[in-house]
Amino acid sequence: MPADPARLRAVTDVTQRDVDLGEVTLRVLEAGDPGAPAVLLCHGFPELAHSWRHQLPVLAAAGYRVIAPDQRGYGASSVPDQVEAYGIGELTGDLAHLLDALSVQQAVVVGHDWGALVAWEMARLHPERVRAVVGVSVPHVTWPARPTELMRAVHGDRFFYILYFQQVGPPERELEADVRRTLALTLHAASGAGRAGRDLPAELPPMEGTGFLSGWGDPPALPYAGPEGPWLTEEDLGVYAAAFERSGFFGPVSWYRNLDANHERFGHLPVDRISMPSAFIGGALDPVLVMDPGGVERMRSTLPDFRGAVVLDGVGHWTQQEAPAAFNEALLGMLASF
Repeated sequence: MPADPARLRAVTDVTQRDVDLGEVTLRVLEAGDPGAPAVLLCHGFPELAHSWRHQLPVLAAAGYRVIAPDQRGYGASSVPDQVEAYGIGELTGDLAHLLDALSVQQAVVVGHDWGALVAWEMARLHPERVRAVVGVSVPHVTWPARPTELMRAVHGDRFFYILYFQQVGPPERELEADVRRTLALTLHAASGAGRAGRDLPAELPPMEGTGFLSGWGDPPALPYAGPEGPWLTEEDLGVYAAAFERSGFFGPVSWYRNLDANHERFGHLPVDRISMPSAFIGGALDPVLVMDPGGVERMRSTLPDFRGAVVLDGVGHWTQQEAPAAFNEALLGMLASF
């Protein structure tokens, strides 16, 4: 159910602080009563805690304590300089240590994009800390072998961005050459407006000589429109651009470089460790769901307490930003059921 407008108007404070976790420091946004049930929001790539700007006050008004960090490698948080520092053990460990630092025993963990992978793995690696888990955009998946081997088997010598990201150096140079353009192109291309009427290409270009942004041209003028109106403004893009000018892309891209190591370290852990309530929210035009059309049914059959999925019409990959009212209604309904 939507938050009460009168109560929402009373929730004006989203606070910001840096939380020292020992190995890293995370910049954290918070809203709501510190004694209320906790909801931990995990952003994806290339995003920030700012991605949850439409959720922080609404969830707080509905009676939750809301916590949204810039995760390791992003924004104003620490940026370790070793690829191995961005493994899923480290990323989920950050969340567990953050809950410790904030005196939170359990939280509902909500993750979008790469944050969804972190949320699913938080539920598998630290189940005692997770009251329930909601994946956004990216369904839960169990890899039967090393992920990059499976991707190479599918794509051969054709370009696939995750394989391109395995290199250290070329992706950073490309993405950092014009940070604002990189973000504007990426955020538009995977949005509902960017995907509407477009099918995935029948054949991808060759890996050799192709970059992440190859052939994308210039980004359209801002603001970008979604089903509920403008969702990305000049101000929003400025927040993202300033953050990535500071952090660079080594940390965020290194999350991808740990996919195989993550599988080797934790692939043996059974999926039924995710025994708490789980649910999913996605966009009907999200390219992730186009590439994984069986994802929702797979979760129904593999997750012990899967409570269902909401797929939002006209919405692309940036689910909670493109249609915040519809997203918030879906999430609040799930939180109430948990």
